[in-house]
Amino acid sequence: MSTAFQFQEWITSHSERTERALDRLLDSAQTTPHRLHEAMRYAAQGGGKRIRPLLVYAAGELGDCKESGEALDAAAVSIECIHAYSLVHDDLPCMDDDDLRRGRPTVHKAFDEATALLVGDALQTRSFEILTNTNCDAQARLKMISALAAASGSRGMAGGQAIDLESVGKKLDLPGLKQMHAMKTGALLSCAVELGGIAVSLNPSQMVNLQNYSKSLGLAFQIVDDVLDATADSQTLGKTAGKDAAANKPTYVTLMGLDYAQKQAKELQEMAIASLDGFGAPAQALKDLALLVVNRGK
Repeated sequence: MSTAFQFQEWITSHSERTERALDRLLDSAQTTPHRLHEAMRYAAQGGGKRIRPLLVYAAGELGDCKESGEALDAAAVSIECIHAYSLVHDDLPCMDDDDLRRGRPTVHKAFDEATALLVGDALQTRSFEILTNTNCDAQARLKMISALAAASGSRGMAGGQAIDLESVGKKLDLPGLKQMHAMKTGALLSCAVELGGIAVSLNPSQMVNLQNYSKSLGLAFQIVDDVLDATADSQTLGKTAGKDAAANKPTYVTLMGLDYAQKQAKELQEMAIASLDGFGAPAQALKDLALLVVNRGK
């Protein structure tokens, strides 16, 4: 008789696995240059929800996750390094100019602006170094590197950030807002799921279903971020609340209203979960993560 899936236990176990992998795969603060490596660890190991690594591991549950354990760890750390670098740069005075991240001073406040800039650069390159050195099938390794590069660059996260900055004080229509969110936030979330699928050698049909899941989840995630920015306080968020409204940035809440945003997030959650029907019980972690993403803050 099979044991019922315990999501909270799974979250705890894989969050701890992520922290161990980060500690192992990031350079020690004792490595020269000491201050840079200390700041890199401060940025990457400073808490957070670890949604992207958890998505890597959850997608890995659909295949032989034990056989592919090293590749999954590398993928989880790599995408978290990209995410951490994006936050460090996003918080800089030339971008969103924020003093608080994950409930503590941002990197440029804890260290200085020049160090923060270098931290982002170094975390980005370290993420690809980790994937390059992963002990797995060479074709899978290349696919993971390509996927992460595409999701991080001008047609993914960085491009979405550029649209976000260009849109301050302007009116975006709904398709434009969706495109921005799909690039800025959705691309990396989709990539996390894709990396997990590649690591455990899922077939093309399975990868399409995962892509449908991650597209819905990525947009839902950003919509919930917009809702929380408008409704939660800084202590709950771990970052400055109300920043988007104060900066006159277009969001789902400002464009379509709070009720619409909350309803849309719920519909996207249901779409994401439905796309996993063909996987059966092994997809339970992915389904529960979709519920977690939309229900956070409640």
